[in-house]
Amino acid sequence: MNDQQLRGIGMTSQRTRDRLINRLREQGIKSETVLDVMRQTPRHIFIDEALSHRAYEDTALPIGYNQTISQPFIVARMTETLLEAGPLKRVLEVGTGSGYQTSILAPLVGELYSVERIRPLQEKARNRLKLLGLNNTHLKHTDGGMGWPAKAPFDGILAACAPEEVPEELKQQLAVGGRLIIPVGGSENQELKLVVRESETEYTTQVLECVKFVPLLSGTVR
Repeated sequence: MNDQQLRGIGMTSQRTRDRLINRLREQGIKSETVLDVMRQTPRHIFIDEALSHRAYEDTALPIGYNQTISQPFIVARMTETLLEAGPLKRVLEVGTGSGYQTSILAPLVGELYSVERIRPLQEKARNRLKLLGLNNTHLKHTDGGMGWPAKAPFDGILAACAPEEVPEELKQQLAVGGRLIIPVGGSENQELKLVVRESETEYTTQVLECVKFVPLLSGTVR
C-alpha cells in the first residue's frame, strides 16, 4: 500500500475525515487528543475496498466472520472514557477485530495488549498495525473472555464485544484504580458500562449508554 492509498482520495480523503471529526465533536466527544488520533488514522484501510467509500460514515461496517468495525462515535466515546482519569501504561483490548480500535488506542497508551479469537482477522489487523508503525501493540490469538492473565494487571481494559455479564476474569485482571469499558447484555438490550476497581475487593459500575455490539463468544477460530 502506497502513501496515496494511506492518505486516501475522494470519499476517503482528509477532507472527508475532517467532516467525520466535526460530527463527533458535535455529538459530544470532548477529548481533542482522541479526535486528533482519529483524524490521522486511515479508517478506510481497515475495511474491504468495496466498502472504503463508506469508511468515514459514522456507522459500524462488516469485516467478515459476522464481525464489524465499530461505529466511530462509539470508538471515540469508549477511548475518551477509558483515558479520562489520566494516562494508562498497560491496557488490554478484548476483540482486536479489524484493528481499528487498536490503532486509535495504541498512540494514547504505554503498552497495548489485544486478544482476538478469529485468527484471519488478527493476521489482517497485525499487518495494518505494522503498516502504521504502531510498535507498542502485542497481539494474541485466544478466547477473549479470559483476557490475558499473564500480562495483568492492566490500568485499563476495553472490550469490543458483549458478554451477558461482566466476566469475573476481566475484573480480576484490573489493577486497583483500573478502568474497564465493556458492552453488556444480550442481542436485544446492551448497555455500555464503566467498571472501576476501587480496591482489591470493591468495584463500582456506571452505565454510560445503550449500544449494540457483536456478542462475546468463547473458543477460537483458525
